[in-house]
Amino acid sequence: MKVVGLISGGKDSFTNLILCSTYGHETVALANLLPAEDCTEELDSFMYQTVGHNVVTAQAQCMGLPLYRRRILGASKEQGLEYHGTKGDEVEDLYRLLFAVKNAHPEIQAVSTGAAMRALLRTMIHSEVEAVLVKVAALGLEPRRHLGKTLGEMEGTLHKLN
Repeated sequence: MKVVGLISGGKDSFTNLILCSTYGHETVALANLLPAEDCTEELDSFMYQTVGHNVVTAQAQCMGLPLYRRRILGASKEQGLEYHGTKGDEVEDLYRLLFAVKNAHPEIQAVSTGAAMRALLRTMIHSEVEAVLVKVAALGLEPRRHLGKTLGEMEGTLHKLN
């Protein structure tokens, strides 16, 4: 299956791309949502991680894949379990980004995302991915105590919090 990789610049999205490849899928393009302003490093977003957006261009170049980007102009308006199109919501920015990618690559059949999953975390640890926490934004994690630790060092803590 041909996929577009929705990437944030972080480890999860790339670990998922590796898994897609392992299962025989082909990544044909990458897509990224970035803050509305260049000077913004991280958004207070309900949906998206943007802290790694400054490395995404280099990652696409390393992979030799086309990169499609769109600025997040919407806000977090719809937070229910089921999404209904909401004008001005940040999810609409994702829709527009993926619509543009699909127009450029009609062969794409799926979207790959690294949204946090327990199985993905376990795969990363057991595959010896050397990922280090550079930001914590979850209840139960403390910057002074957890930043700089590897996923392997954090495995027990992360499972307790999940």
